[in-house]
Amino acid sequence: MTDHWKWFIEYTDPSQAHMYGVDKYIYSGRTAYQTVEIIDTPFFGRCLILDGKIQSAEFDEYIYHETLTHPAMVLSPSPKKILVLGGGEGAMLREILRYPSVEKVVMVDIDREVVELCQKYLPSWSNGSFSDQRVELLHVDARHYVEDTDERFDLIFSDLTEPVEDGLSYLLFTREFYCMLTEKLSANGIVALQAGSFNPRLLDVHSALYHTLRTSFKIVRSFHVFIPSFDTDWGFLFASQQIDPQSVSPAEIDRKLELINSVELKFYDGETHRGIFSIPKNIRRLRDSNQRIIEDNNPLFVY
Repeated sequence: MTDHWKWFIEYTDPSQAHMYGVDKYIYSGRTAYQTVEIIDTPFFGRCLILDGKIQSAEFDEYIYHETLTHPAMVLSPSPKKILVLGGGEGAMLREILRYPSVEKVVMVDIDREVVELCQKYLPSWSNGSFSDQRVELLHVDARHYVEDTDERFDLIFSDLTEPVEDGLSYLLFTREFYCMLTEKLSANGIVALQAGSFNPRLLDVHSALYHTLRTSFKIVRSFHVFIPSFDTDWGFLFASQQIDPQSVSPAEIDRKLELINSVELKFYDGETHRGIFSIPKNIRRLRDSNQRIIEDNNPLFVY
């Protein structure tokens, strides 16, 4: 019987949605930029929801964050200075700071209230990372920061919410913005970003981001992983002028991880690396058939 549950419903399309039973609402409110809900669920544990979409769940956030973070970190020849756009939960900081070579991480998240709520209600996500002396946390517009900074970074991670029509992030997914990122990277720099659903019925976002990145980077690779709390495969993108994540063997990934990580990862290793960069034929065809380029004057919005 399920009659006693309260239900959270996340719509991925006007005719399709996922339902989550709710034990308890921990927080519900609105910041200056977005609605925020933090709920406890019997199936996935505590969950962070922004503008009606689950961003992280206690049960599987490590899958998402290890997937987004470690391929770029492992393949970077010198991951010393890192820029993180978004990432309010602090889980990306947790993963980046595993690497002893890291000297500085600049995290730019415009929504101070979300970061503070995550530290209060989701402390295990960041695991104390916000207190690390290597971290500089800025609550400013990410595009303005990238435009104005004189710093160069070895890696840039984009863990931004998807662009919605009444939001601010849509200008962080355009050809002009990705061109700016190339100017802020070191010679062997890498960009990695969350890039939308890998569901073949919902692939338009990923496809457009893939082709838009290709206007600025010589090497762009899709990768993906199933996130149980999202109830779908989720897409990511890896971009560089020189480094190809598909040219590295599983054994080499494992060797690099042994050298740089003192704590064994829960999800990512060499075999996982090979799997996440293997893209099914139908997805490749769909991705490559829609070659839309996102521009400032022709932005992309999601439902």
